[in-house]
Amino acid sequence: MLETARGPVAFYDIDTPVTLAKLERGDTEYLTEELIPRYSVYLSFTGGPTLEKLEKVYGSPMVRPLYCSFDPEVYFPEQVEQSWDLGYLGTYSSDRQPPLESLMLKAARSWLDGRFVIAGPQYPTEIKWPVNVDRIEHLPPDRHRHFYNSQRYTLNITRADMIRAGYSPGARLFEAAACGVPIISDWWPGLDTFFEPGREILIARNTQETLSYLQNTSQESRHEISIRARSKVLMKHTAAHRVLELEKIVSQVISP
Repeated sequence: MLETARGPVAFYDIDTPVTLAKLERGDTEYLTEELIPRYSVYLSFTGGPTLEKLEKVYGSPMVRPLYCSFDPEVYFPEQVEQSWDLGYLGTYSSDRQPPLESLMLKAARSWLDGRFVIAGPQYPTEIKWPVNVDRIEHLPPDRHRHFYNSQRYTLNITRADMIRAGYSPGARLFEAAACGVPIISDWWPGLDTFFEPGREILIARNTQETLSYLQNTSQESRHEISIRARSKVLMKHTAAHRVLELEKIVSQVISP
């Protein structure tokens, strides 16, 4: 690409913390340290201190955050039967399994009247799921909206590399908020720059905090949280917002 391009060249990294962790281990699967300074701009799903690291340590001439987004014509509230008290959508990963165990599975075992669901592939067959946890092996994207709207709360769990880097919101975080379902999330640095804890998102650090939200939050408070979160993502995190941000970045690259 660098040899054939006649204008600015960009690298868009949708997994920046993972990329940098690989570089530090000497893994050059798709990017080398020598390439980074040669790209006109490095676009990153991750913001915060990672941007400064890319400039000062790796020599990028320009680094800009370009976060994930959602399509408001696809993700929105629907009046459907709420089948579960808490749901989680995510492919299995070994680093996400401990917080999933703490924030959902232990809560399910402690509250047998609660209804829980986990959707996603590649979970080991030896996992013993609580009796009140439903499993969906594969959930097509066109079913995600209905899945979110069928929950009283949805759970967000973040990959370990993303937690260490911070400032790494996942697309499903915005999609769930757009559907008007209150989000219970683990904590990572920079989360409060996207959602206001306690007002737009609920932070759980252990089983007891998850159970407290599920059992003690009034329906009115739950609704208000979901409304505020949906308003936030509609104002800042749609695909249209990212288009405008990208156009601004392109103009800066062409005429620095």
